[in-house]
Amino acid sequence: MNTSDPPENGPTSESEVCFISSKARANFVDKRVRTKMEDYGHYDFSLDQVRALNIFFDLSQEFRGRELFYDTCMAIPRMMFGLESCLYVLEDEDNFVLVGRTSGFDGDFPAIRDWDEQVGVGIVQDGDYLFLPVHCNPDYNDLLPFRPPENIIGNFVFRGTKRLGDSDRLFLEKYVNRVGFQLHNRLLRDRNREHLGFIRNLVEDIGHNVIVPNMYFKLYFNQLRRMIVSLDRLGDEMQALGREKKESGCMVCAHRIRDVYGGMKEKFDEIYRHYVQTSMFLETLLRRRHFEEGRYVLEKRPCNLRSQIVEPQLRRYLPRLEERGVLLDMTLGGAPADQIIRMMVDIGLLSQVFANLFSNAVKYTRPVDLPDGRNGAFMSYGWKMVKGHFAPGMDGIRMYVLTTGKPLSLLDPLEVFQPGFRALNEPDEAGTGHGLFFVRQVVELHRGEVGYIAHEYGNEFFFILPFEMEGAPALDLPHRCPEFSEAPSS
Repeated sequence: MNTSDPPENGPTSESEVCFISSKARANFVDKRVRTKMEDYGHYDFSLDQVRALNIFFDLSQEFRGRELFYDTCMAIPRMMFGLESCLYVLEDEDNFVLVGRTSGFDGDFPAIRDWDEQVGVGIVQDGDYLFLPVHCNPDYNDLLPFRPPENIIGNFVFRGTKRLGDSDRLFLEKYVNRVGFQLHNRLLRDRNREHLGFIRNLVEDIGHNVIVPNMYFKLYFNQLRRMIVSLDRLGDEMQALGREKKESGCMVCAHRIRDVYGGMKEKFDEIYRHYVQTSMFLETLLRRRHFEEGRYVLEKRPCNLRSQIVEPQLRRYLPRLEERGVLLDMTLGGAPADQIIRMMVDIGLLSQVFANLFSNAVKYTRPVDLPDGRNGAFMSYGWKMVKGHFAPGMDGIRMYVLTTGKPLSLLDPLEVFQPGFRALNEPDEAGTGHGLFFVRQVVELHRGEVGYIAHEYGNEFFFILPFEMEGAPALDLPHRCPEFSEAPSS
């Protein structure tokens, strides 16, 4: 959907309003206000009924606890209109629980009941009792512990309703609707409290059961490294002994030890590099502050862009690129500049940005015919300074990964950075559609910007970061807040 235009017949819900222009949103709100003005004109509520709605709104904001809220819901109809009542709340998909009743409410009403002819989807008048379903906000019912059937989260039962006219019944329906939305908000708030409590405990568990034990691996790696070095020294000693004693068997053993040493060192270096990167990713993604603040929090440090961020990730993905027949060709978009680039960034998060881009290159690079006559699958990467990109005196650094293959067909270049986006031209490649959105999140947290360019022979993904150096004053740039927060796919 083009975000500058409203849906064909105009938005019909709050969720649709999020994707239209500010002018269309204002028109939508104006229309809803006029509709409500007309509705209240038709309702023709009495002064006491209007007061009851206002009192309920005031007290529902004042009382935080759910029990006081339940008592308030039932007290207002009793004190202002002489209506005794009880209130059921849906405990799960099948069972309603009686959460309160006024002192004058009589009748054989069980503490727990399931869906039946009285408590159900519709409004039921049974003798002197009026059963009104309590509806939740359908736009947010997926945030509840379970999805309530028919968007119903309770049932309000009033006694003494035989004498009521249509206008009074309509008032009770509108009153119960307001009860439903306020009850929904409280259920969400309780669920959020439980969620936050779980996250706090999870952070403690992660620190105790994941991060701290992972640190011991470094000790084990150091011990293993010393053992491998000892093996190399043993080979030297064996070779020296063979020369001294002129024993061919010693020389053979020395060569075998050296072969074992070379293989073990190669594998050790590979595993250790993987450990270092995985540890960095774990410690970066599982920082306590991410959980405490509910978003990614940057920890910027000075770094060498090439040696500390780009090249470690490239080494991880080069074997996978080679397996796919993808060649590194720096002539496609220009080789990285030779100068050392030192800047202030979150090393762990920016490393994962490049990990996502290189991972996508493994999955989506395809052979093409290049203008110079060559055929094959190629990848290029690089960076360059962009003078005054963000403002006069505020330079940027543009980093990119370019791969060959069929260009994406997009109405909006930023569409590919939306959560859940999957390219239709490669449906067989596994993925969640979160990787590029994670790239966008991290870049925007650095107050940068992302972009995509379709080339005749491939796809270029790039991002531009403010060029911050250690000791320089913080750049006064508008903070781009990501709309969502999700974990990366790599």
